[in-house]
Amino acid sequence: MRMLLLVCVGGAIGAGLRFLISHWFAARGSTLFPWATLVINVSGSVLMGVVAGAVTARTSLSPELRIFLATGILGGYTTFSAFSLELWQLADRGEPAAAALYLAASVILSVAGLVAGLAAARWMLS
Repeated sequence: MRMLLLVCVGGAIGAGLRFLISHWFAARGSTLFPWATLVINVSGSVLMGVVAGAVTARTSLSPELRIFLATGILGGYTTFSAFSLELWQLADRGEPAAAALYLAASVILSVAGLVAGLAAARWMLS
């Protein structure tokens, strides 16, 4: 139960940060290109790399702090950071085919899922 609470609190912080950054870009008229999402995904991936690097360097990063930061804050901030870490882990383990499959499947199926969801919503609401 304690770990769940850490994830929930961290997720709220991450989601709040994402909102603030998106709002900051929107207030400056940045609507033609998704700069906010790009900045959030890249910065989240950099921060996930820092957390993963600290874990693999066997620092004193407790499991609670790791869950709070990676799953909580960064998970609420962007799931792209988790995707980036998992993709790198597959490649780092010497599984380039699995990494390529994960990359292609994640992008293609996510976009296809979005299109299917849009179509379903339009159909149900028309």
